[in-house]
Amino acid sequence: MQDGAEQVRVDTDDRDVVRLSGRLTLGRIGDLPERLASLDAPPKTIDISQVIHMDTVGAWLVYKLARDSGAQIEGASEQSAGLLAEVQNADQGVKIRPEQSNAFIRMLDEVGTSVHGALTNFMGMIGFLGATVLGILGLIAHPSRFRVNAMVSQFKAVGVDALGIIGLMSFLIGVVIAQQGATQLELFGMEMFTINLVGRSSMRELGVLMTAIMVAGRSGSAFAAQLGTMKLTEEVDAMRTIGVSPMEALVLPRVLASIVMMPLLGFYAGIAALFGGMVFCWAGLGIPPLTYVQRIQEVVPLTDVLIGLIKAPVFGAIVAIAGCYNGMQVKDNAEQVGQRTTDAVVQGIFLVIVLDAFFAVFFTSVGWK
Repeated sequence: MQDGAEQVRVDTDDRDVVRLSGRLTLGRIGDLPERLASLDAPPKTIDISQVIHMDTVGAWLVYKLARDSGAQIEGASEQSAGLLAEVQNADQGVKIRPEQSNAFIRMLDEVGTSVHGALTNFMGMIGFLGATVLGILGLIAHPSRFRVNAMVSQFKAVGVDALGIIGLMSFLIGVVIAQQGATQLELFGMEMFTINLVGRSSMRELGVLMTAIMVAGRSGSAFAAQLGTMKLTEEVDAMRTIGVSPMEALVLPRVLASIVMMPLLGFYAGIAALFGGMVFCWAGLGIPPLTYVQRIQEVVPLTDVLIGLIKAPVFGAIVAIAGCYNGMQVKDNAEQVGQRTTDAVVQGIFLVIVLDAFFAVFFTSVGWK
């Protein structure tokens, strides 16, 4: 038996037999493919009982010869037979381009997939909300487990660090509302009612709503990215291993900080919008600041302020829960961190707007107009 791979064509009982011996490996095959291709007639039997060792390349040559000629393979060891079976299973046609289905069917499939994903996420957030409530009840029952330092740190991240951007945004919104309102009211000679428009819209709706949207984009995304990265690096699993609850250590400080800071940020945003409206009314309409302030006191009822303060903590809880929930769902790879961060912002803003519409209808129905 030669050390290299060798094939010998032998006629036995009127059957064409190809016997292979040696090592059927990539480094020892040599010109075996050419010799097999130059056979005078296709074999009926391929005998590999004398093969010392076979790798994937050798198995492919044997399988291809058997497939093309219709020959039977004999004498395969257990290892060689398993390798030949794997090669046979891998010999499948690959479509370069997938088949194009009907466009309407594809649309229905995408819609169904999106609806299923949205419902799954919604049910997951409901469950996460329940776990958050249970965690808060657990802290009430065992106050010693409350992490004050973590919550104070989140106060700074959610509230103090956001004062600049929220103040500037609200100031400019106040200017825009005043300018657009004055442009239309001038047609009827009622520029003074610009103050009514700025005051009521800022304190009742836009101050809190725009603050919630800004917090969703700023803090909600940060929550998702932070917790998602901790999931990938297995820090969350390590916390569970040492007996620390991720809900109490990571989620609750962020949720509680958002609930506490949102009313303060919402009121601050309303005041900044009023100030922006005052600047425009003074510079563009010639209304003195003192007159503006007096008019605000007359036209903005206390109920508008209360409505904003009632909505704010709910919006804060929704934004924080959306961020934390999506962060805790990160699995497998870093790409999901980005995807879940995007989902946290989109879901937070969407739910805030839906709830704001619900609150608007509810408070109007109870007489707070």
